[in-house]
Amino acid sequence: MKDGELSDSEQEELALHVEEITPSLDDGEPESPEPVPEDPLSVEALLESLEGVTAERDDFRDSLQRLQAEFENFRRRSSSETEQRISTGVSRLAEMLLPVLDACDAAAAQGLNEVSPIQNALETVLVNNGLTRIETLGAPFDPTHHEAMSLETGEGNEQVVVEELRPGYLWGGAVLRPAMVKVREQ
Repeated sequence: MKDGELSDSEQEELALHVEEITPSLDDGEPESPEPVPEDPLSVEALLESLEGVTAERDDFRDSLQRLQAEFENFRRRSSSETEQRISTGVSRLAEMLLPVLDACDAAAAQGLNEVSPIQNALETVLVNNGLTRIETLGAPFDPTHHEAMSLETGEGNEQVVVEELRPGYLWGGAVLRPAMVKVREQ
């Protein structure tokens, strides 16, 4: 067999294929496009149809733009809610760790220096993530930051914290736990 020649099986396959196509070509005359009517009424109808399609396209575009804007708002809102949930969860964890920090403070006050590395590590992690200790001694009494356990009367009208019974903490600027204090009027 020379280059370009078909084998017997390829020739048979080609012949079958030609036979399949040939009847469809002989069935009728090739279709020609319909002539465009010259009637002015038809042109007006086409223009009206075009205007209708254009209006429908504009409506779809407006709907798509509104849908895209709603999706962007949903995505922002969802992201904000997720961040809020994470922040709430982390603050709850920090609040649950405060008794451990209190126990470390109590142990250090008893002279047990063995807890000092644990206390320092815990405080470092919490402080680096937003925990701040509420300053109490000598500060004016603030009911949003302090919880007064006793009040000693004095000669003045100003209430000042004179002793801290339990430390209070802020988490990201919000009160996580108010400080328990003794207050004296000065």
